[in-house]
Amino acid sequence: MIGSLLIANRGEIACRVIRTARQMGIRTVAVYSDADADALHVREADEAVHIGPSAVRESYLVGEKIIAAARQTGAEAIHPGYGFLSENAAFAQAVMDAGLVWVGPNPSSITAMGLKDAAKTLMAEAGVPVTPGYMGENQEPVFLADEAEKIGYPVLIKAVAGGGGKGMRLVEAPEAFVDALASCKREAASSFGNDHVLIEKYIASPRHIEVQVFGDSHGNVVHLFERDCSLQRRHQKVIEEAPAPGMDPATREALCAAAVRAAKAVDYIGAGTIEFIADGSGQLSADRIWFMEMNTRLQVEHPVTEEITGVDLVEWQLLVASGGKLPKSQEDLTIDGWAMEARLYAEDPAKGFLPSIGKLELLEFGDAEGGRIDTGVYEGAEVSPFYDPMIAKVIAWGEDRDEARERLGEMLEDTAVWPVRTNASFLVKALQHPDFAAGKVDTGLIGRDGEAMAEAPMPSDEVLEAAANSLVPITPLAGFRLNAAPARAAWFSLDGEKVEIALTGEGSEEPDEAVLVTEQGQAWLLTPWRRDGVHGGTDASGAILAPMPGKVIAVEVSAGQAVTKGQKLLTLEAMKMEHTLTAPFDGVVAELDAVAGAQVQVDALLARIEEVIEEAPA
Repeated sequence: MIGSLLIANRGEIACRVIRTARQMGIRTVAVYSDADADALHVREADEAVHIGPSAVRESYLVGEKIIAAARQTGAEAIHPGYGFLSENAAFAQAVMDAGLVWVGPNPSSITAMGLKDAAKTLMAEAGVPVTPGYMGENQEPVFLADEAEKIGYPVLIKAVAGGGGKGMRLVEAPEAFVDALASCKREAASSFGNDHVLIEKYIASPRHIEVQVFGDSHGNVVHLFERDCSLQRRHQKVIEEAPAPGMDPATREALCAAAVRAAKAVDYIGAGTIEFIADGSGQLSADRIWFMEMNTRLQVEHPVTEEITGVDLVEWQLLVASGGKLPKSQEDLTIDGWAMEARLYAEDPAKGFLPSIGKLELLEFGDAEGGRIDTGVYEGAEVSPFYDPMIAKVIAWGEDRDEARERLGEMLEDTAVWPVRTNASFLVKALQHPDFAAGKVDTGLIGRDGEAMAEAPMPSDEVLEAAANSLVPITPLAGFRLNAAPARAAWFSLDGEKVEIALTGEGSEEPDEAVLVTEQGQAWLLTPWRRDGVHGGTDASGAILAPMPGKVIAVEVSAGQAVTKGQKLLTLEAMKMEHTLTAPFDGVVAELDAVAGAQVQVDALLARIEEVIEEAPA
């Protein structure tokens, strides 16, 4: 058995691996960048090694530094987690060449399934159904546009080395293809160092269903049933569940058998996921489910599989990496109940899901029977602009789907975070959406109805009144009315917005200067109203400000250029995502301070648009 383990990752997954390793009596080693010096995974590991600056390309993506850290600390094995170097075959081989144990599949398996085009060809040869599309070497834009026409719109452009929803674009009409291709290739090159793409047919009512597979070095391969990850925003998973709604036994058997065939085709060892796309326009059936890709690592959503099977997948990873056999055969694995997972992110849905960074001055997670929290942060920690803004994975188990869904909603409603914004309220609304509640979900649900889910919520009158009373002093005869119940109201600032609140209590002998109001997974700061409490420019001013710290990767206009409302001005890259900034109205670029390649801070002035006012003829 492995005696010491280095986790080549950070955040939630590093903490998750450390937890199981500790239970198994395995010594753990963490690695960290400048930004993560005080991170939770560093605190929880038995030992930690600094590996470089905050940027991932200078720290977590430098395999040589990670292997050197393993040698320095005497670690016997390396667990890659997910993301970063977890699906890098060259790194896996380098770990093995260094005489260390690689907790993952053989490099050859990673290579075989690492590129989506080659993987689809291999799966077709193994008898696994694949979606129609183009997976060739010709990457000329004109040629790819012609192939898209042949396949028929809508189509998906996908980076062959992509993952996590990055390097993927939906194109619904020919005129949008060239721009989408350029954006996809740029993001793919930045995120994966490979801008090669494939084109595939977009299924109109798609469901994302995946199967957890596991193999050992003794030739055994099993599946641990399916997960449904159809609730997505811009191709990134939002809520995952296991098992999949509407999955009948015959379809499950056919789907899982195909997943096992896929794993055996590449002699797979360790934890892996076979991802399928299903036609969700009707009842699920095996002839309307196609292979998409394989993730040769542990998935973010693996806890829902653990909750319905009772299996610790990280424990299995460490046992198999140590040369052991799978602890259970296929016949020993069964489904017990239902589980759901929501990804709680530091982002503001009301502002286009822009990442929210800063210190977590308040961090309280809700609880419920059958609940579980997997996190990599703590109260007082910083949410950094350098990495994925996940705060936690909130997981709930129930006897059936409704119970799991209601428990998850309860946990999210009771979660409180401040001053960092989160998507908790958005997640609660998603869980309550009639289609999701009924199990009728496809990957386009949030695209259709997400605007209402993302609206900024308001606290209830009862909660506001209770909070407001702690901000005002006790006043004799306050609100007195002859022959009527006392009544009064006052103006307050709720997150900078002026609100009038009825005061039904007596007030406070020692009024607070501010009160943090928490409800429905959201938090608001309530203070007495002051005239100078709110200031700052708006779109009407024409000032284009950086919504977050990031890097300017494209400038589409020049100073003095005429622009129209909605026209793309520049693209900012932050939190591994591209954010397009557009003109707020018709006008002229009066000022341009943005330069491609420049790093900018939040609220930095990037450009200024001025309206052109035509003088009336004399």
